[in-house]
Amino acid sequence: MAVLKAEEIRGMSLEEIKNKLRELRAELARERAVRRGGGPSDNPMRARELRRAIARILTVAREKERVRAP
Repeated sequence: MAVLKAEEIRGMSLEEIKNKLRELRAELARERAVRRGGGPSDNPMRARELRRAIARILTVAREKERVRAP
């Protein structure tokens, strides 16, 4: 999966953002489980990329929610 950019996330609907967030959190959980289980990671930087993508998504989601609220 490629790195998500803020502009790509802003182009998504709030529902799409929530689904993507769910997917990324599940992928991060799998990556952590592999590492804790002692297995080799395919890409050691993947966990960092996932954490940053999750933070980006949460930031954009908050921006969208603040715009919607009066």
